[in-house]
Amino acid sequence: MIDIRKLKELVRLMVENDLTELNLQDQAETVTVKRGYGGVPVIQQMPMGMAMPAAPVARAAAGGSDAEEDAGSAPGGSAPAAAASEAGLVAVTSPMVGTFYSSPNPDSPAFVNVGSAVTPETTVCLVEAMKVFNEIKAETAGTIERVLVQSGQSVEFGQKLFLIRPA
Repeated sequence: MIDIRKLKELVRLMVENDLTELNLQDQAETVTVKRGYGGVPVIQQMPMGMAMPAAPVARAAAGGSDAEEDAGSAPGGSAPAAAASEAGLVAVTSPMVGTFYSSPNPDSPAFVNVGSAVTPETTVCLVEAMKVFNEIKAETAGTIERVLVQSGQSVEFGQKLFLIRPA
């Protein structure tokens, strides 16, 4: 397993030198670091002797951790406070593992922002999985209260993306 400090240093060097891909290989492992949409680094790690998968499984590197991780690791027990602040709100969750995009392309405005009114058929984001962009609908009428994920961030199945105050 690669040391997280080394990984963060590699990501920092990639950003500073505007690199889009970095491949490292030693006797035990091969590591590929790629910067995708919005400059977010993506890591692949394969043991030596294994072929790279056709559809790579990616993890977000340095930076953007999801809100659930932040709430669980915050000192002083702020997880109960976060749960209380979510009372009465409906979560829009990711139906798949993939990459979250808040807009149809980097130059376009976000589908929705905090304060945006939505209907059940409103597209709130895209989740890319295996080169397919999937529209995610609000599935409830109301107002966007919180956006929990940054564009370009990897998301997991069932991860909360937005919180909506029902109308």
